[in-house]
Amino acid sequence: MTPPINFTPITAAINHLLAQEPWAQRILASHADKVACFDGGAVKLSWQVSADGLLQAPPPDAAVNVTIRVNLADLPLIAQNRERAFSYVKIDGDADFANAISQVSQGLRWDAEHDLSKLVGDIAAVRIVAGGNALIAGALATHKKLAENVAEYLLEEQPMLVRPQAVSDFTNDVTRLRDDLERLAKRINKLKAP
Repeated sequence: MTPPINFTPITAAINHLLAQEPWAQRILASHADKVACFDGGAVKLSWQVSADGLLQAPPPDAAVNVTIRVNLADLPLIAQNRERAFSYVKIDGDADFANAISQVSQGLRWDAEHDLSKLVGDIAAVRIVAGGNALIAGALATHKKLAENVAEYLLEEQPMLVRPQAVSDFTNDVTRLRDDLERLAKRINKLKAP
């Protein structure tokens, strides 16, 4: 028998993060036996909070205390700005429980150094994480510079793009020319009139 989706590595990963953060376990433990359902339309995940503040699969007949509905297309926005994550979701049910989930989700962070230190030791873990952070920062800086250079090339070297100010200036010039032509036409019509 295959386990339900919430017994997969998702639950194990969340419980691993919770185990590293006793404060988060305390917050969730105050809502022991409550069930939360995360509804992404195509994917629904349900968890029950255990007495120790970790997550487990709810019994089949358990009532859901809070349902958090999220559009799967909003997940990148949520990942980008975790502080505003709950502004992208719709919540039905126990507001206090939903608030506890929000607090925990905003504060949980993976301590990669801690996990790596168990495998390679403290010093190596610090250096690996620092190297990974430097690599990510370098990749982001390179991406930003490349985007700036491509934009400059398309604007200055091979003008395929037009700056917004140039479009605005052109629009204003066309409007001014149209008004001048209308005034000129009116003057010509006055001169022709007897």
